[in-house]
Amino acid sequence: MVEIDIEKENKAIAQEYKELLRISYQTLSTEDKKLIRKAFDYAVEAHQDQRRKSGEAYIFHPIAVAKIVAGEIGLGATAIAAALMHDVVEDTDITVEDIEREFNPKVAQLVAGLTKIAQVKKDMNISMQAENFRKMLLTLNDDVRVIIIKIADRLHNMQTMESMVDYKQVKIASETLYIYAPLAHRLGLYNIKTKLEDLGLKYTEPTVYNDIVSKIKETKEEQDAYIKNISDVLKKSLDEEGVEYIIKGRPKSIYSIRRKMAAQNVSFDEVYDKFALRIVYKSNQHDEKFLAWKIYSIVTDHYRPSPSRLRDWISSPKSTGYEALHITVMGPLGRWVEIQVRSERMDEIAEKGYAAHYKYKQGANEESGLDTWLNLLKEALENAETNAVDFVEDFKMNLYAKEIYVFTPKGEIKSLPKGATSLDFAFSIHSEIGVKTRGTRVNGKLVPLNYELKSGDQIEIITSVNQKPTANWLDYVTTSRAKNKIRNVLNENTKKIAEDGKEVLARKLKHLKISFNEQTVNELVAFLKLKTSLDLFYRVGIGSVDNQQLKDFAAQKSNTFFNFFKNKIKKNPSANPDLVQKDEITQKYDLLVFGAEQDKLDYKLSTCCNPIPGDLVFGFVTINEGIKVHKRDCPNAISMQSNYAYRILQAKWIDSTQQEFKATLDITGMDSLGLTNELTRVISNNMHVNIQSISLSGEAGIFNGKLTVVVPNNTVLKKLIENIKKIDGVDKISRSS
Repeated sequence: MVEIDIEKENKAIAQEYKELLRISYQTLSTEDKKLIRKAFDYAVEAHQDQRRKSGEAYIFHPIAVAKIVAGEIGLGATAIAAALMHDVVEDTDITVEDIEREFNPKVAQLVAGLTKIAQVKKDMNISMQAENFRKMLLTLNDDVRVIIIKIADRLHNMQTMESMVDYKQVKIASETLYIYAPLAHRLGLYNIKTKLEDLGLKYTEPTVYNDIVSKIKETKEEQDAYIKNISDVLKKSLDEEGVEYIIKGRPKSIYSIRRKMAAQNVSFDEVYDKFALRIVYKSNQHDEKFLAWKIYSIVTDHYRPSPSRLRDWISSPKSTGYEALHITVMGPLGRWVEIQVRSERMDEIAEKGYAAHYKYKQGANEESGLDTWLNLLKEALENAETNAVDFVEDFKMNLYAKEIYVFTPKGEIKSLPKGATSLDFAFSIHSEIGVKTRGTRVNGKLVPLNYELKSGDQIEIITSVNQKPTANWLDYVTTSRAKNKIRNVLNENTKKIAEDGKEVLARKLKHLKISFNEQTVNELVAFLKLKTSLDLFYRVGIGSVDNQQLKDFAAQKSNTFFNFFKNKIKKNPSANPDLVQKDEITQKYDLLVFGAEQDKLDYKLSTCCNPIPGDLVFGFVTINEGIKVHKRDCPNAISMQSNYAYRILQAKWIDSTQQEFKATLDITGMDSLGLTNELTRVISNNMHVNIQSISLSGEAGIFNGKLTVVVPNNTVLKKLIENIKKIDGVDKISRSS
C-alpha cells in the first residue's frame, strides 16, 4: 500500500517538474533546462525524508515556489534553480560552498541570500522583526531576485497555511500585509500583491473576508451580466474601427473592497466600482499611445467619463514600469465602472512586473524608474542610522505610497510618493540642494517647506550657502532619503555646537576654579540630570546651561559633607553604583507632543504596552476613548499600523528644556538711516535665534518695530534683548508675549 502511495507521489513530483518547464515565461535554452534539471534532482535528494505539516512530501513546496518564479513572475533559469534549492542549506547539511561547486556563483549567491533571511528566529518581538526586515532588504544590494524569490516563497506559504495553528496564521498573515505585499507592489508584481493581500485578510479578519467572498458570489451573476452589457456595446465600435483586442472583466480584490469599506465607512453594496473592465489591444510600440487614446475616444463616445478619475500612466509610467490608461465612466443604471486600457506589452509588464520590464527594456539606455528606485533604496539602506522600527516604518510608507508627477523649472518630470513636500522634492534632486534649501516656489508662488505637492506642480528651489537644516525639518518631509540626510546633518551640527560648548565650559569652570577633566564632566552631567557629556556640551553651546547653574554646582562640589557622602558610596561595597547613576542621570523627556506642528493634546497611556516618558511612541485615535499612546514596538503596533493607518498620529516625547519658544518684542527709538539693517544684523549674529516675523514703521522721526522670534530658552532671549539695546537709536525694548 505504502509502495503504491510513494509511486503515486513520485509520479506527481515528475508531473510538477514537467509543468514547471512548460509554464516558464522565459524561453529556456538546452543549458537552462540542464541547470533546472540538476537543481531539481539536487532538491529532491536533499528533501527526500522531509514532510510538511499537511503530510505531503516537502519537495512540493520548492517546486511550487519555482513555478511562481517561472510562470507568474517570469524570471529565468538561474532564479528557477535557486527557488528549487531555496531551503536546501537551511534544512540539510549542504553548504552554500557545495552549491557554488556544483552549480555556479550566481545560483549560490541567490541561495545564500535566501538562507540569510530564513535563519533569523521566527518568534521575536517587533523591533527584532523590524531588524530582520532591514537585514532582508539589505540583500537587495546583492541581487533583487533574492527578494522576488522570497515573495514567491511567502505566497506559497500563505496558500498552504490551513494546517497551522491560529496564532501562527495571524502572525504570518500580519507580516505579509506589513512588508511582503508592499514589496510586491513596489516591484510591479500586482497579481501577487493582490493574492498576498487577500490571503492576509483571510487570516487576520476571517469574518470580514468570508462575508465579502459570499457577497461577491451572490452578486456574481448580476455583475457578469452588467459587464457583458458594456462589453457588447464597446465590441461593436472597436470591431468597426479594426482594433485587435480582448476584453475581460476584472473583479476588485477582496482586500481593496475591505479597504474602501473601512476608509469610506460604507457597506459592501455602497462600494461603487467593485468590478472593472480591461481592454488589452495588439500594437507595435510605435502606435501604442495613439491606439490607447483612440480606444479612450470610443469608450467615451458611449459612456460619460469622470474627468477627475482619468489616470494616464502611458504618458508618465509609474516608477515600477507600469503603463496603462484608467478611465472611470458612468455605466448603465447610474453605476461607475473602471475601464483599463493596455497594450499586450503593457499587460505583460503589469502581470510580470520586474521581469517583463527588463525583457522590453533591453537596448534602452535611459535608467528606468525601477532602477532609480532600487538605487535610492540602496542609498537609504546604506545610510540608515535610525532604529530598525523607524526605518521599516519610513521604508514601508515609501513602498506603498501612490505616486504624483511634478516638474522641475526646466520642465523635466519627476515622480514622488503621494504626500511628498516641496522639501522632499529638493532632496530628490540632490542631497546638497536639499540641505541648502532656503525656500520653495510652486507654480511661481512662494510656499512653506512642508507644502504638500500635487501632480502637475512645477517646483523651483531657492538655496542659500548659509542655510542649515533644523530638527523641525524632519516633520516637513515624508521620504526616507530626505529624513536620513537631515538626520545626518543634524548630528554633525550637534557635534559642532557641542565642540564650541566644550571650550566655553572649560573657560567657565576655570573661572570658578574647578579643574576641567572627565570626573568633573561626569559629575556635572549627573548634577544637571542629563544623559551624556555630549548633551552637556551641546546645552552649554546653545546657552541653556546658565552661570547660576554652574555656580550651584561649584558650591555643591566644595561642600565637605557632599564629598564625604560621595566617598562613602564609593567605599560601600553593597551600594550599587549603576543604581546611583540611574537615579541621578535621567532623561528629561517630560512633554508629549503630536503631529508635525508638535501640538499638545489630551491623551491616555495605553495599558497594553505602558509607555513612559522617553519611549518611542505614536498616538492612536480611538472611537470612544480619544487619543491613546502606544510604544512603537507595542505588540499591537503592526496590526494598528497595517489596518488603521489613517488613525495613527505622529507623537514624541520632547525635553521641555529643549523646546523652542516664541517671543514677541516691541522696539521703539529714533528713526535713523541704517537702523533697520543694524537691527537685522544683530539678530542674525545671535546664534539659535530664528526670526518668524518682523514689522517696522517710522513716523516723524520715531521708529516702531514688532519682532517675533523663536528661541530655545530665556537665556538666549535675554542675550538678544541686551544686544538690541546697544544699537544706536534704540530707546526701549520690551517683551509683549
